Amino acid sequence: MIIDGARQIGKTFIVRYVGKKIFDNYIEINLLEDSIGQRLFENTRTVEDFYLQVSMIAGSKMHDKLDTLIFLDEIQAYPHLLTLLKFLKQDDRYTYIASGSLLGVILSKTTSIPMGSIQTVRMHPLDFEEFLYANDFNQMAVDSIRHKFENRQSLDEGTHGRVMDLFKKYLLVGGLPDAVVTYTETKNIVQVRAIQNEIHEYYAMDAGKYDKENRLKINRIYGMIPPTVTLCSTMIIALRAKWIF
Repeated sequence: MIIDGARQIGKTFIVRYVGKKIFDNYIEINLLEDSIGQRLFENTRTVEDFYLQVSMIAGSKMHDKLDTLIFLDEIQAYPHLLTLLKFLKQDDRYTYIASGSLLGVILSKTTSIPMGSIQTVRMHPLDFEEFLYANDFNQMAVDSIRHKFENRQSLDEGTHGRVMDLFKKYLLVGGLPDAVVTYTETKNIVQVRAIQNEIHEYYAMDAGKYDKENRLKINRIYGMIPPTVTLCSTMIIALRAKWIF
């Protein structure tokens, strides 16, 4: 399985949390860290070479498919491992999950894409329903709200006020897990903004990372998104876009 999605949406956390609960032997390899460190997987092209490298990291945890999960985080750091996933699945010795950001960009440059043989899942930030769960709504409450909505029934005034208040908060906080956790723990929008600004900087650094030829243009376009969204005139938006290019 490959989990694709933007940075800072909780891909690593959810795989680590579930993996440790379900599998007796959980092996996590951060390939981005490896790419700027030991580079053990830089020239790994065969299944046996891959197993050799893993065995030097966590050999005591390599048992069998049913009780061993190997999690390849930040797999975009080594695009050739995306191709190798197909052969690892065919070998069927262990269970694998890979995750990464900008995989669409990486896949477009990969000569042999394991489509069809590997399940790909797209992960997104929290939606409003999940935001309600984070703010202590339980399944019964959410199901009741959904039932009334689907049947065009009004909520009672108190429930309606509570849900609308949280919806306004959701518009401010958004669905990135770190921002949501900060809000639920502190109820402090200033601290939430600090988290959002930090994540924004991460995104800005990544914007042109995988297309060096157009890095400056991509960064400029990314920087124009917030002010462009606030523009009221379509003509002004068109003129600004023309100026960028």
